[in-house]
Amino acid sequence: MESNSSSNLTQNLKLSNKENDEADIISFRLLDLSDVDDFMEWFGDDNVSKFCSWDTFKSKEDAMSYVADVAIPHPWFRAICLNDKPVGTLSVSPFHGTDKCRGELGYVLASKYWGKGIATRAVKMAASAIFVEWPHLERLEAVVDVDNPGSQRVLEKAGFKKEGVLRKYYLLKGKPKDIVMFSLLSTDQQVTYFM
Repeated sequence: MESNSSSNLTQNLKLSNKENDEADIISFRLLDLSDVDDFMEWFGDDNVSKFCSWDTFKSKEDAMSYVADVAIPHPWFRAICLNDKPVGTLSVSPFHGTDKCRGELGYVLASKYWGKGIATRAVKMAASAIFVEWPHLERLEAVVDVDNPGSQRVLEKAGFKKEGVLRKYYLLKGKPKDIVMFSLLSTDQQVTYFM
């Protein structure tokens, strides 16, 4: 269950903008229906959905349904914002029962923001926040398609450990795919460093 303190844990980071000396600020916030146009920027992009389980959204109505039915009720689903503009999303999905000590991280970012360090910093911020908000969590894991080196680099730079390849682990667009399993533990040094 989400802690009421989650809104208090909104975190910011200044990234240098090479075009001018202003700073860009990365933050999280809850996604809402008014974000649907921004949301379509990444959920409507075939380059973004290429390695995701969902198909590219073709209509605003489908996007609004997703935000209303999936994102808003989700226990930890946040918009990744750059200077208060949503540019992607990040979620942590809890496991239940005897597996409740684990959570699965997922993230997407609009393709025009790739390669700027935004996803890496957002993953670091989420990891430090989720271990505080969910004190029962011991392990945060993420699965990445073997053919997606960019996302693998994001996790490695964020301090996640590569655990290995799981063969034909999930279906992607109807085809079995190999994935790379990554994890971060609540006791890992980089987690406590950001707290």
